[in-house]
Amino acid sequence: MKKSSALAVLDFSDIPSGVYAVDAILKKAPIAFVRAGTVTRGRYLVLFGGSTAATSESLGEALATTGTSILDHSFLPDIHPALFSALFGARHKTTGSLLIIETETASSIVRSVEAALKGTPVELIEVRLSDSGLDGKGIALMAGTLHDIEAAAVLAAAGTGVNAAAPRGFSYRLIAAPHDVLERDIVAATCFDAAPLLELDGELG
Repeated sequence: MKKSSALAVLDFSDIPSGVYAVDAILKKAPIAFVRAGTVTRGRYLVLFGGSTAATSESLGEALATTGTSILDHSFLPDIHPALFSALFGARHKTTGSLLIIETETASSIVRSVEAALKGTPVELIEVRLSDSGLDGKGIALMAGTLHDIEAAAVLAAAGTGVNAAAPRGFSYRLIAAPHDVLERDIVAATCFDAAPLLELDGELG
């Protein structure tokens, strides 16, 4: 998928409002793409983007018409390329110290990751938005030197974005020297449904 200049994310508390907002977004300005649908906890998640002007205009329309149903939202006028790719399924295998972050909403994880990527040379491994098992939350994994992921954690906690609040429900952990099994296999499949059974050398009885 071709990268757009800007990205907006909206977490809706109810499905009818989310669908209504998508219609308003599409009618307001010539955006380049939209992805929308139900997620966990009965929420409705909307991602859309295009030029900065069109994305901003359509986001403003959504906020004006369905604002009371919006749990959280983000607007990134110049989204980092690695974050854009990760939001549409790209995963990057890398090594180093590990940063795991979690937020209460999908919009908040986007703000957190954007801040970390733009402020430090960490590498993004994965982003997940409110999918099965996350109870509406967002998670992300990043790797780099210990110094860099410590700095990334501070920036991620503050977040970024136009007229954005700090990330909701932010929490994180740092792993300075991940075990090779964690780094190779556990991080490679953070969703339990996709996680392999790893037979190790530990005692059985």
